[in-house]
Amino acid sequence: MLADHHFLLVSEIVGARETEEEDQTNKDGGRKHNVLLYPYAFTVSYTERTKHHCWRCKDIIFHCLDEAQCQQWVQTINNQLSLLSIRPKRLLVYINPYSGKQRGKWIYEQRVAPLFSRASISTDVIVTESANHARDHLKTEVDLKQCDGVVCVGGDGMFSEVVHGLVSRTQSDSRVDQNQPNQDLVPCALRIGIIPAGSTDCICYSTTGTNDPVTSALHIIMGDSQPMDVCSVHHNNTFLRYSVSLLGYGFYGDVLTDSERKRWMGPSRYDFSGLKTFLTHQYYEGTVAFLPAKDNLGNPRDKIKCRTGCHICEQGANNGQLLSGDHVYKMAEENSDEETSGDGVWRVIRGKFLAINAACMSCACPRSPRGLSPYAHLADGTTDLILVRKASRLDFLRHLIRHTNKDDQFDMSFVEVHRVRRFSFAPKHSNVISEVDLSETSGKKICNQVCTAHPNNDTGHSNWNCDGEILPHADIQVSVHCQLIRLFARGVERGTTFDTYTWSVIEGSNLSWQA
Repeated sequence: MLADHHFLLVSEIVGARETEEEDQTNKDGGRKHNVLLYPYAFTVSYTERTKHHCWRCKDIIFHCLDEAQCQQWVQTINNQLSLLSIRPKRLLVYINPYSGKQRGKWIYEQRVAPLFSRASISTDVIVTESANHARDHLKTEVDLKQCDGVVCVGGDGMFSEVVHGLVSRTQSDSRVDQNQPNQDLVPCALRIGIIPAGSTDCICYSTTGTNDPVTSALHIIMGDSQPMDVCSVHHNNTFLRYSVSLLGYGFYGDVLTDSERKRWMGPSRYDFSGLKTFLTHQYYEGTVAFLPAKDNLGNPRDKIKCRTGCHICEQGANNGQLLSGDHVYKMAEENSDEETSGDGVWRVIRGKFLAINAACMSCACPRSPRGLSPYAHLADGTTDLILVRKASRLDFLRHLIRHTNKDDQFDMSFVEVHRVRRFSFAPKHSNVISEVDLSETSGKKICNQVCTAHPNNDTGHSNWNCDGEILPHADIQVSVHCQLIRLFARGVERGTTFDTYTWSVIEGSNLSWQA
């Protein structure tokens, strides 16, 4: 008799276990037909791709004639999986119980922990108690050699904490001075996993194509590895922060600054502050200097999206690392737009800006599926520098709306975008240090500016929004560090990928399968 076949890819198997007796019972309480013929069973869990880049964990139950054969199959499958060295066996997990809708702990315990258990992954779980708990714990207390990766359960802020802790710890262990703006940093050995439980989860969405915690957990189990660039931000010779998604001055800096005054409003504060900032329509004068990337790394409008196995990122890994040596450059004279340094020709642009943004990734999220820079790359050693010059409210509104549709937000006369390796910004009064006033005392002043006939007044300086945190200085220098960290992810997939090694299970006299 011709046998039926069911193929499982080794790379897609989560784990195997002996089947519990209740799992062999029909929904109506009756025994399944195969149980009568083959009383012993084991379950194989595997990943299945569904719509919108989501993955699901599915089970197949196999029935055997005797218990020894059942145990042998389970042991053989799990032994083969243990040989996959890319898969983590021990994970350090940080849970932010306050992120998003305060469901981080529930999401982990109900949706993620059972999957880790199926994959025989041991975990050390820490529920954070305060801001920067995870960062400080990673920097000082953890024995990094005792785990295969770090997982954060929360939003983009929680991920930023883990990045700062892990990167700082790596540099400290390697005796690298983070306060040197042009210092080459040591890449982190441990991978980072993101279980989305925040409000927007921009980083998770940009690296997997979805904000689904089950999908992220399965990426971690499979041992996926996605390199990612990190920007270091300095003021003079003082390290400020790392950035992995958005650095925004002007509009996005003002939105964050205002929203911090209104935390009592909850997530709706971002919409309110966004509208208020748009109506205020403030511009800022200053000087931007940047080092352009090489042509072979593409440009922000070439319509080449960053996908799994991205060739642009591969080129970035080969020739996009930060150059060592003398990176110091002298600011150009008043009428110059170029300056040569030890690492290339810098361009200098002066003007009045509504916004200055730098995106190391697309910054896509459910509210803006294409993101701030749709064709930015995760690991090519560059950031997309977006300069939005002074323009009318209507034109600026058109620019903002294009972030939510398929129109090219860069195809406007007052917008320019550059793919760069480094950049710096100096406000018109370069000695100005931003002092963030988080009180509500400026309400009348804002109202007056909105109602006046000429609201476009340069107030001197804005604040930088660095991945949702306010920087204390407006005058900054930014360097991109190529592939400084790695995620438990594989980028946004083009389609289904296959492994060359497969399991073939044949239904016959000794073994049968049932989904």
